[in-house]
Amino acid sequence: MSKADAFAQAGKTAVRQNIHGTLAFLQKFPPFNQMDTAHLAYLVEHCQLRFYGEGDTIVQPDDGPVQHVYIVKQGRVHGQRPHSARRGDETTFEISTGECFPMAALIGERATRTAHLAAEDTFCLLLDKSAFVKLFSLSAPLRDFALRGVSSLLDQVNQQVQMRAVETLGSQYSLDTRLGELAMRQPIACAADTPLREAVKRMHEQQVGSIVIVDPDLRPLGIFTLRDLRRAVADGSSLEQPISGLMTRAPFHLPPGASAFDAAIAMTERHIAHVCLVEQGRLCGVVSERDLFSLQRVDLVHLARTIRHAGRVDSLAALRDDVRQLVDRMLAHGASSTQITHIITLLNDHTVCRVIELTLEDMGDPGVPFTWLCFGSEGRREQTLHTDQDNGILFEAEDGAAAAAIRGRLLPLAAEINQRLARCGFSLCQGNIMAGNPQLCLSRQEWSRRFAGFVREASPENLLASTIYFDLRVVWGEVQGCEQLREELLAQIADNRLFQRMLADNALRQRPPVGRFRDFVVARKGAEKDTLDLKVQGLTPFVDGARLLALANGIKACNTLQRLRELITGGIIDAQDGAAFEEAYHFIQQTRMQQHQLQARQGLPYSNRIDPDSLNQLDRRILREALRQAQRLQSSLTLRYQL
Repeated sequence: MSKADAFAQAGKTAVRQNIHGTLAFLQKFPPFNQMDTAHLAYLVEHCQLRFYGEGDTIVQPDDGPVQHVYIVKQGRVHGQRPHSARRGDETTFEISTGECFPMAALIGERATRTAHLAAEDTFCLLLDKSAFVKLFSLSAPLRDFALRGVSSLLDQVNQQVQMRAVETLGSQYSLDTRLGELAMRQPIACAADTPLREAVKRMHEQQVGSIVIVDPDLRPLGIFTLRDLRRAVADGSSLEQPISGLMTRAPFHLPPGASAFDAAIAMTERHIAHVCLVEQGRLCGVVSERDLFSLQRVDLVHLARTIRHAGRVDSLAALRDDVRQLVDRMLAHGASSTQITHIITLLNDHTVCRVIELTLEDMGDPGVPFTWLCFGSEGRREQTLHTDQDNGILFEAEDGAAAAAIRGRLLPLAAEINQRLARCGFSLCQGNIMAGNPQLCLSRQEWSRRFAGFVREASPENLLASTIYFDLRVVWGEVQGCEQLREELLAQIADNRLFQRMLADNALRQRPPVGRFRDFVVARKGAEKDTLDLKVQGLTPFVDGARLLALANGIKACNTLQRLRELITGGIIDAQDGAAFEEAYHFIQQTRMQQHQLQARQGLPYSNRIDPDSLNQLDRRILREALRQAQRLQSSLTLRYQL
């Protein structure tokens, strides 16, 4: 072999090694680890490697429409934008090894809105626009990632969890199972004039616990269940009486595309054991509590019923272990953080209601109607197993003297309820935000004056109180007084731009722990060394930002995700931004719950602090991206309120 041939051969070997090395590198990171090998090889063959020294501009708005996708092979890249309130630029995000940019700008055939600079000596793989467009059409994983960004990353995590669930339970055992798949048989139905004897005979023959009463067009008019039968027998009803006089009218229904989770929640909230399935107005199925039990782990309805009928507080306290086990199973089998917080809050509500009822039985009715309020995370329906009490009482009174007299009768009852809830696992609030506190056992007029004072005099104390009390809802009692209070509050905030601005400033107090020169900003010393707080630093920016925008725009919802959705619907925030905020919030909450689950298994106290290095590479990347979304939300508030 000649020297020239030897050099040529060595060159080809080096190229092959370089291609294989680049392939191996990309296969460590999403979306490339999901792509077909042939598509990934095409990408590598059409890439060029380029070096950027520290401080070099890689791509910026002035360059015009983006012509390349950049993949960081080594080093770090900073995204910089002009600061909204002062001169100069600010670093808004950091891109590190394995990440790519700016896909959204290339797909939109526009310039990037952010200047990308090398934060240190950096090597990037450059894929030109024509090659990217071809890959975009060929590779579903790349296309999905490019269009959905952080949502696609989160899907990968969710898919991994679901796959683990399928390995142990099978795909049919999921809270996301469509109700149409559960209701496999034709629904048992009859006309409104059917005699009771005939209806019961059909139920017995078909071995079902319900029969739906329909009109000639199969529109459901009512439902008759075994519970109704027991009541009919007790009342001595004639067996020849038409079923229409004994049925429960206007039965609750869901579409067949709704999930098992939707049905379980409806049964738990409404104290029912059957849900009709209706499509285009016509009955197409019935799902029973027994059908949900076929999912093996979904014993939510039974647990809720057991709580609601507990005879003693000690029994309620013992049931907290069952709640923990239910949550543990749901986490292990892929339930979302939204589903889990909804279920925890629902079961907590049932526990609170039963504690109130048992306390009234033991201490006697005070003779005064009252409403039990909850605030904070309970008010937002975002509770985890690690929770304390934030509650109060609202009642009606003609004047101050009457209010003082009623308060004197309610406070002993409220204090006892607080203590009994503590026995059931709801820790006493260290800040004394509890109904047994005279300052939180108020008439509607007193609550109204107090809330108006928060808005009128926006001191640091009042702003902090606003973040707790303005997330309120009714757990027990009449809802009308609370709704009047909410209407007044929204009207006052809408007319007070100064209060909104101060609330916005307050919403910026907890900065997401993502720094300019490191992936995460963690505590440097003490027991919290090398950790960050998922609740305070991760979730709070979303909670505070969504609350501010909802209150300022007359949105009644208290739940953070519901607020974000209504803000999108109202055009107050961009749909893509809102979706990214929702996904980010969901992931941080899921990570927090998984941490609590691990701590419970190890017998450790609950903590919201986590060491990012304890996460795998994908989870670390998504957590960092989720925290960047919190930064983006805060940046939008800074711009909106000129802070």
